[in-house]
Amino acid sequence: CNMKDVDKVQDLVDDVQDQMEMVNEVSDAISNPAAFGQQFDEDDLMAELEDLEQEELDQQLLDVGTPGVELPSVPTAAPVAAKPVAADEDELADLAAWAS
Repeated sequence: CNMKDVDKVQDLVDDVQDQMEMVNEVSDAISNPAAFGQQFDEDDLMAELEDLEQEELDQQLLDVGTPGVELPSVPTAAPVAAKPVAADEDELADLAAWAS
């Protein structure tokens, strides 16, 4: 009768050890990164994200399209100097008189 109790105790100890091994495996699985054990450098990930965002922004800037209004043609004649208006001449004369 005493041997049956020792066997039951040994079976119980074996069951507890099995459960402890299972708990350790679950704990290890939870504490490791989920991506198949790969660890990622956060700085590398941020740099890659910034590169992708910049590429998207560059593409958006290149795809602006053409304006819907027709622009005037480029002048072909040489520019002519504008003649001063009489009011401007009067102001310049007043300024020159004031300065002297």
